[in-house]
This record gives sequence, C-alpha cells and structure tokens, in this order.
Amino acid sequence: MSLYFDAVAILTAPSSGGSFKSRIYSARNLRASPAQIYALTTEAAKWDTVLADVIDKSGILTLERKLSPLLALLLVHDHLLAKKGIAAPATHTLRQCVERHKARLKAEFTKARVRRGCANIEEFKRAVLREKRAADGTSHFVYPRWVRVNNIRTTLEEQLATTFKAYRRVEKLSDLATEEERKPEPRLFIDPNIPDLVAVPFGADFTSSSAYKNGEIILQDKASCFPAYLLLGDRGSVDAWEGDLVDGCAAPGNKTTHLASLLAKQQKGKKKKGGQKIFSMDASTVRSKTLAKMVGLAGADSVTVLQGQDFLALDHEDERFANVTGLLLDPSCSGSGIIGRDEVPQFTLPVTQPKGPKSHGKKRKREDDDEGSKATPGAPQAEPTDENDIPDGTIDPERLTKLSSIQARIVEHALGFPNATHVTYSTCSIHLIENEGVVARILGTRVAKERGWRLLRRDEQPDGLRKWSKRGVREEHPAEGETGPSGSVDLPDEALEACIRSWQGDAEGLGGFFVAGFVRDPALATAPVQQTEQNGETEMLVEDEANAEDDDEEDADEEDWGGFSD
Repeated sequence: MSLYFDAVAILTAPSSGGSFKSRIYSARNLRASPAQIYALTTEAAKWDTVLADVIDKSGILTLERKLSPLLALLLVHDHLLAKKGIAAPATHTLRQCVERHKARLKAEFTKARVRRGCANIEEFKRAVLREKRAADGTSHFVYPRWVRVNNIRTTLEEQLATTFKAYRRVEKLSDLATEEERKPEPRLFIDPNIPDLVAVPFGADFTSSSAYKNGEIILQDKASCFPAYLLLGDRGSVDAWEGDLVDGCAAPGNKTTHLASLLAKQQKGKKKKGGQKIFSMDASTVRSKTLAKMVGLAGADSVTVLQGQDFLALDHEDERFANVTGLLLDPSCSGSGIIGRDEVPQFTLPVTQPKGPKSHGKKRKREDDDEGSKATPGAPQAEPTDENDIPDGTIDPERLTKLSSIQARIVEHALGFPNATHVTYSTCSIHLIENEGVVARILGTRVAKERGWRLLRRDEQPDGLRKWSKRGVREEHPAEGETGPSGSVDLPDEALEACIRSWQGDAEGLGGFFVAGFVRDPALATAPVQQTEQNGETEMLVEDEANAEDDDEEDADEEDWGGFSD
C-alpha cells in the first residue's frame, strides 16, 4: 500500500523544480519503487476523467471515509486496469474499501466504455485521450523522445541492428504517433539535422536496456545537440578538429559527452590520433559530481572534469589552456523554452466528498510551510541533473537583465583565450534579451573587435544546421493581452541568419532554444589584444548568481547514478 501513499505524497508536495520524473527519482523516504510510482501516476492521469466519473456514480467516497479523492482514484485505477489489481494484501483495509464495491465500479466503468462505442480497453483509452485533448485544446502532436548514439562506444549502424532492431523506420517525425493514437508499434525517425540522432515515440523506455546502462545511447533533446555540432561540424578524419576544447558551464554533461562523441567519430580511421583534451567544468560541486558520472559512463577519456570550477575564474594564461581552440558555453538562463513534457499530472478528481474531515487530495494548498514540507514522506528534493531553471510561468524583467549580463560576461571571457578560434553560445530561453541581445552586446565589445571575432555565417555552418530554417529574430513583443519582455536588436540580416532558433509547440518536436557560433577572423582584428578590465557591477552579479545557485544546492544529496537523462 506504500505505493499509493508515496504517489499521493509526490503529487501533493510543493514543486521543487525539475521534471516530474526526476523529482520522483530524487525523492527521499520513498518505500515504493520510483519506477512504480511514475508508472502509476502517469497512467492514472490518462484515465482520470473516467475514473472520477466512475467513483462519483458508485458513491464509494460517501461510504468509505478512509478514502480521499486522489487516493481513491489511484486505487480504483489499479483495481480496474492493472493486471494484478491493487498492489496490497487482500486483507489490507484500503484495498477492502475498494473491493467491497467492485461490482458497482466495474458496472459503471463498462457503461462508460459502451457509451463511447468502444469494443475493448485499447479503443476506450484512445477515445478518452481524444476527449481530453479536445477539452483542453491541446495539439495532437506529442513531443518525441530523442536518443543520441554515443560514437565513443558504438555507431548508429550497430544500434539500428541491436537496440532499434524491432523498430520500423518512418520518414516523417509526425509518423511517430503515440500508442494512444495508433496500434502500438515501435517506430524510429532518423534526424536529418544532427548526425547519429534518432527520435522514437515519447513513451519509449530505454532505462533497462544494456545500451542505456552502458552509455551507448544517451537521452538528449535535439536542440541540446545543436551547440556541439555547430562547434565541431562535419569534419572527418582528414580535417579533424585541432586543439583542445572547453565546456565552460557543463553540468549535467550531455553537451560535454556530445563533444567527445563527435571527436571520437572524427578520429576513427585517422592513423595518428589527435589527443585533444576537453576541459569540462561547473561551478557547482553537486552538479559537478553528476557531470563526472556522465563522463565516466560515456567512456569519454578525453574529458578532464574540473569539479567546482567557475569558468569566469579561469586564467587565460594558464598553461593548461594554451592549446584551447574551441569553447562551448551554455550558461544558466531563464529556462523559458523548456517544454513541460514531464509536468506533474493534473488530475480531475471525484467531486463527491467523504463524510467527516476533508481530505486535501490534489487540491491541497500549495503553500505549505517549510517545516511541514520537510516532514512530507517522499517530498522531492533539489535535482542536480537539471541544466537550467525550470520556468514557473512568471517573467521577472530584473532577473532577465541580470542573467543576460552574466551570459554576456561569460562569452566575453571565452573570446579572450589566446588561441581560441571558435565559440558557441546557447540558451534554452526564448527571450531576445538572453539571445540576440547577448550576441549584439558581444559583437560590440573591445575583445571581439581587437581579436576579430564575428558570427559564424549560415553558409559556414555544418550541413545539417545550414538546412535548419528557424533563425534569429529582431524584435520581441508579448502577445495581445499578455505581459512580458519586449525589445529589439540592431543586427543586420546576415547576423540574424547566423543565429539558430527553435520554438515550443511546432512540428519539429523541440522546446525553445537558441544557439550562435562565433569565429575568429584575423583579417578583422583592429588592434593588439589588451586585457579588458573586470566590471565591478558584473562581478557582483556573477557572485550573487553563484551564491543563489549554492543556496539552491546546499541541501541536495548525491543521488545514486541511474544513467543518462536529458
């Protein structure tokens, strides 16, 4: 019975940020398996409207005072739909509370199916999903699960012959219909923009596969693959990347391991290995531990993890970085482009209330006091594997300004490395001030002008990204009737074409993302390089931001490693 109590605790606990799944797996004091809790809550959410109606019409909440609406919904779901029924001994009081009414519950469930003209449970499930989407006005498009093949340990061809052997290849992303939309069948789409990246239906689970556990495949969103590919491109063994690399804001490590994977692919077939190093770092010691785990599991021997290292504190003249030619920067951002694919399920609960004291269920007050929150069994804790802040629906202009200042300072610092020739800058933000606004600021800095830095033009980008149609924007304005940041940038059309964008909710299956590449052109250099002075205000902002992150992570314990996630 702990499965159902733990599920209720997770669903009613105040949000601590991060995806719903990561919050379950990082929760403390759970007695049930996190995998079971996740499966129960996500499956029950698909049936909530039907189950709530069945429970109301059966009247069990008025007869069984020990059941709360949310607890009853979870129990009735397993009673009616789980192969083994309720996961509790037959003598358990709460199981008996449900099974005493099994005839009425089954009758009401059957009536609901017959009313929809469904011959079996699968048809019923699809019909309910269509009803839910029609009611909330959501699109029928479901975001896929993106899977990147790790070339350090395997190849795309090997994985197609093993992990994805039973998958049927489709030619369009839209053909990856979910199981609720079509007869279940494993399907796979090979991405045309990013090498060695495939998409499968979102519900596909690889966490128990040997390929996942061995680091042969990595679950990483497509847009998150843009920065490393933009930096290293389509080089082969003949023109493989020369020099070392730096990932300056690396945790949890997907982009670092992608860099290592691209280098490994370039080195295959090359008689003399390049021996490049990748310096990967994160200012957070907690997140750095996760980074080190990911790097180890990926087999990325070329990566040196500098745990707890603040990128802005790196010395340009440090001999360790004398051969650094490329830098990848994905600093903290507002996270406004992150898709809520893995949000806490929002249940429609039975409206019939039990007699006696009210039970909170999903509608409980969210603003629990700190002491009460800490005492909640299974309450999720801070998650060190999340790359950026999770958006909470509010837009703080002051915070956006602060973030953009830090982001610009980080990029400016990267341009000062003596032998650097390429830099990529990315965010998972949709806001102009963090994206094109930062690009405009960087191009106007003294270090950019003195060293001859410019944007990597669209025609110079790797083939897959050159074909990508979504580009930079000049203006941002909130939609009619909404509040939000607004503004514009003074960039030429060629510069906007050099910037790469993706947007939530379109047919590409991505969230909001931005990436731009900078390349050093000696012909544009205007003067000998001079060390720029630190800006006191910016330093203070960086320090404040670092302190804020430290506060968030202070209580985060090191979690047991379970493989890769995006």
